[in-house]
Amino acid sequence: MNVFDEIAAGYDDNLYHQVVAEKLVTGVADAPQPGLVLDVATGTGAAAFAALQHLGAREVVAIDLSARMIERAKAKAVVQDPSGKITWHVGPAVPAPVPALGTDLVVCSSSLHFLGVEALKDWLRVLRPSGRLAFSIPLAGTFAPSPGFASLVAADIPLPASAEEAAAIALNAGYTDAVAHKLEVSSKAVFLVYASS
Repeated sequence: MNVFDEIAAGYDDNLYHQVVAEKLVTGVADAPQPGLVLDVATGTGAAAFAALQHLGAREVVAIDLSARMIERAKAKAVVQDPSGKITWHVGPAVPAPVPALGTDLVVCSSSLHFLGVEALKDWLRVLRPSGRLAFSIPLAGTFAPSPGFASLVAADIPLPASAEEAAAIALNAGYTDAVAHKLEVSSKAVFLVYASS
């Protein structure tokens, strides 16, 4: 069992991840209605459900390495996605289980720092031209993972200390029009980053 399976049962007890996912997704609400949304490292589905509710997404593919997280997401989907627009996958984030150049929006809430640069490259593969990327990443100096999670943090993406550094993560990976906003939630701080393919 991986560490994410171990925390799945109580994951929704703390609303932090829910708030970050909602804010991240609503940040692209001014864009055209997306056809396909890819939610990477979905956890219990907060960003996937937000894409339906706030963006009117026609289809969502949500993936997570943790089978127990996906189980909880599917249980919530009975109420939050009664029409079954979300397809749930258990597996690694890279490569994403969607065709090349067919995704309108990639969302990754609270997980890029575990996935690393390979994920950013893969999202360029799946995004259509002028597709959108939205991810959150912790502010350097405020992120204090427990030992079980600290060993999982990717070494190839330094945590940003400013909005400019956060936007540069996307720019350095080949995205354009990158902007970042600081969000503070219950004494934690993250950057919400938006960019185009």
